[in-house]
Amino acid sequence: MFNAYGLTEVTVWSTIAEIKSPSEQISLGRPISNTQIYILDKHLQPVPIGIDGELYIGGDGLGRGYVNRPELTTEHFIANPFDERQGARLYKTGDLARYRSRSVSGGESDGNIEFLGRSDDRVKIRGFRIELSEIETAIERHPNVRAVVVIDRENSYGDKYLIAYIISLTDPPNFTASLRKFLTEKLPEYMMPKALVFLDALPLTASGKVDRHALIKFDPAHEIDREFIAPRTPTESTLAQIWTEVLNIDRVGIYDNFFDLGGDSLLTVRLLQQISERLNYELPLASLFLHPTIESLATCLSSPSDNLPRSPLVAIQPDGSNPAFFCIHPIFGVVFPYYELAAHLGKNQPFYGLQPIGLDGKTPPLTRIEDMAAHYIEALRSVQPHGPYYVGGWSFGGWVAFEMAQQLQQVGEKVALLAVLDTLAPIPGHVSLGHGLKFMLTTASRYIWPFFLDYVVLIIAIVKQQINSSIDRFPN
Repeated sequence: MFNAYGLTEVTVWSTIAEIKSPSEQISLGRPISNTQIYILDKHLQPVPIGIDGELYIGGDGLGRGYVNRPELTTEHFIANPFDERQGARLYKTGDLARYRSRSVSGGESDGNIEFLGRSDDRVKIRGFRIELSEIETAIERHPNVRAVVVIDRENSYGDKYLIAYIISLTDPPNFTASLRKFLTEKLPEYMMPKALVFLDALPLTASGKVDRHALIKFDPAHEIDREFIAPRTPTESTLAQIWTEVLNIDRVGIYDNFFDLGGDSLLTVRLLQQISERLNYELPLASLFLHPTIESLATCLSSPSDNLPRSPLVAIQPDGSNPAFFCIHPIFGVVFPYYELAAHLGKNQPFYGLQPIGLDGKTPPLTRIEDMAAHYIEALRSVQPHGPYYVGGWSFGGWVAFEMAQQLQQVGEKVALLAVLDTLAPIPGHVSLGHGLKFMLTTASRYIWPFFLDYVVLIIAIVKQQINSSIDRFPN
């Protein structure tokens, strides 16, 4: 049994591997005679053994290019930087691969190449690395789907989202809702396509492959067919208008979820700012996690402001049968990073973030870790009166979680899990100017500052609004 790898542009075969055992991990093998294989990074530099890269092919088997397609030829047939002969070229396959190691520890390669998928099939959405083929496979499992292609698009803010182009065996208006329900059982929330576009046929290239570039030219605003219920009240209509502008989409139904549509930390700040400006309502951050749809948020806005939840608890994922997990904010008080962690843990894992009091600018903040811990324990007991408790914290939040665990144990409660993430142990000698500077230049700059800057944007907007309001009241 032999596995032969190659493409039409390189005379079909370029590598070959003999499969000697049914249990053997199948590889692409090694290049055939007069053929060279290169695995390169985005700078066309060779990658080390075991590291992912894009596969390039050189040698006598290369075709001359695409007939009457000079732009496509230039894009895929590039000059060979490793061959000094005039006219030497490489074919850019678009396939991801790596050299397989002889051992688990790596270091040496046996020369065999492992195939990892398509480079144009991997995208990053809201911080999650996604294989588009996995989504296509899930959609194709529905008996009424004949063919599907999933691509990523980008809105005006530079945020990516997913669109599935589908050829169905039934009428789309009756099919969309059932397909979405089917997919919720197959895919995590962050892999759900934002739009389902139904076509009579998929566009093809001259060689009969799906033309993804042609799909990008479709205007999804005219093709999207999803379960849609229009706003019914003036408040819902205003919120829907704000959402369409912030999320840069064509329309929003009253049951659409803000985070399902691509909402993230920065867009949440913009949303709260717009609600404050247009509806003269200052919402606490927790309200958006508790009320992520137009309908529920409109109901929240109709409640007296004094009755809105001001608890430090943010119910990021309140449903599920597993024990609840409580995560304390890192420095600057943000809980946005935990939203992605909660999504990874799944819909059966209740997940609560704990944010500090004082973010509303009205309540004085707590300044001692012991006081924070006691306050947060009181809040989490409103959800879970008794242990065992599962608590954790990232960075500074790890110190608060550590203190919470001690206080809970002192009153006889069991702490089943204390998860301390990227936190120095709270013992003498571990907290110094050097460690603080290192933290600000590494963890804070990489992960936390972007969320802190979101709050700066929000604070500036609120101050600007208050100044304009004062000018309107006292023009002189």
